[in-house]
Amino acid sequence: MFARVNSTGCYGMEAFCVEVEADCYNGLPRFDIVGLPDASVKESCDRVRAAMKNCGCHFPVSRITVNLAPADRRKEGPLYDLPMLVALLAASGQLKQMSPKSAFFGELSLDGAVRRVNGALPMVIQARDAGWDEVFLPAGNAAEGSVVEGIKVYPVAHLKQLLAHLRGQEKIAPAEPVEAMASPLALPDFADVKGQREAKRALEVAAAGNHNVLMIGPPGSGKSMLAKRLPSVLPGLSPAESLETTKLYSVAGELPSDVSLLRERPFRSPHHTVSAAGLSGGGSIPRPGELSLAHNGVLFLDELPEFNRVALEVLRQPMEDGSVSISRAAGTVRYPCAVMLVCAMNPCPCGFFGHPTRRCTCPPGAAQRYLSRVSGPLLDRLDIHIEVPPVDFKRLASEEKSEASSLIRERIQRARDTQQARFKNRGLHANGQMDAAHTREHCKLDGEGRRLLESAFAALGLSARAYDKILRVARTIADLEGSEAIATPHLAEAVQYRSLDRKFWAER
Repeated sequence: MFARVNSTGCYGMEAFCVEVEADCYNGLPRFDIVGLPDASVKESCDRVRAAMKNCGCHFPVSRITVNLAPADRRKEGPLYDLPMLVALLAASGQLKQMSPKSAFFGELSLDGAVRRVNGALPMVIQARDAGWDEVFLPAGNAAEGSVVEGIKVYPVAHLKQLLAHLRGQEKIAPAEPVEAMASPLALPDFADVKGQREAKRALEVAAAGNHNVLMIGPPGSGKSMLAKRLPSVLPGLSPAESLETTKLYSVAGELPSDVSLLRERPFRSPHHTVSAAGLSGGGSIPRPGELSLAHNGVLFLDELPEFNRVALEVLRQPMEDGSVSISRAAGTVRYPCAVMLVCAMNPCPCGFFGHPTRRCTCPPGAAQRYLSRVSGPLLDRLDIHIEVPPVDFKRLASEEKSEASSLIRERIQRARDTQQARFKNRGLHANGQMDAAHTREHCKLDGEGRRLLESAFAALGLSARAYDKILRVARTIADLEGSEAIATPHLAEAVQYRSLDRKFWAER
């Protein structure tokens, strides 16, 4: 007998429809899986056989062929266990033929339990877009699948539960959408940071316009402390950003089972030993890297010169395009990576070059070699460069309270609202994402501002990219001030944020 069951597959963030066809016919007992399966799919025959036996079903003693169509597209992962089993039961007469409007996916354990799989959210969206009415998925994926409107999502914890539903004995209740809530974790607050008023101002500008930042300062000056408090001042994700970020975490298998949608912007801080593939993504089955997992959030690279040079250079193109492409023989996967890149570094190996009270102990030329690990092209792509000086004892011992993150977040939210209105229906969310055409349109200068920028351009030897970045940062500063036009003080502050790299590099 023959049976057909609908399922889905996922390659990168792209989901596609799969038809699982099972045929049982006379011949020597054998179980063949065709349709370009990988090793984990071929192993499904053993999991399916054991699960059927341990759940009281009869495994057909016949020649069995399972086809995964379309046959020219590679099928990966254990998610086809469940549809294969259902198709076999229907083909052997133990279940009625499945509705063409139903879909199944999930991994089986040997005792019949249904385990969660990666990429459930994009696959449920694909099932809905294909016109199917219902999808049966692992209970561990129910929270993320329930957010998709227009399709019934049935969470399956065990094969016996699914069989009882399909036979009309005991129905499974559809998963209800989980109320999306902000993270209950208390985020570190900027009120804890003593001093560093200039650095906090620069990070406020960066957060308001989604600009990249480089912080240079001696050990213990608070660079990491400042960076880790950025999530507390960033606005929450918009519905579109939340869905896209959640899909990335679903594909990567990093979405908690009790979370439906991510509402807080991600903060990723990989160790400096991370490889280029770990940063940008990769593998035989391409998975998102740290760069993509920080999409719509913050990627913090502490001790920047300690990172592998090849890994750092991988960042250059994705920072410009907002996406990273991973090419393999099976095809090309594109993952979004619109991140706010925050970097921190010491000025030299010992960390005390330029320190007001401590002497640098590095041998001659060591500081230059240390700083040269960061290439000029990468540095040029960082919008804001700030010096984070050491904090003196008087400020550290002071009982004076610093400004709380909640107040800073209100100002940033107003600036972001202004930018959202400016870029409505243009696919942009913040000033840092503007291209050259948008920059010319929204960053017009008066005569005084043009003369100031011309003198800064000549004095600092800035590149054309740096020119655009100064204009975008000035636009963000004006938005924070509620100004429609970019005034000279806004432009002067933006220029100040580009001078630090030239100062440090020129002194060696």
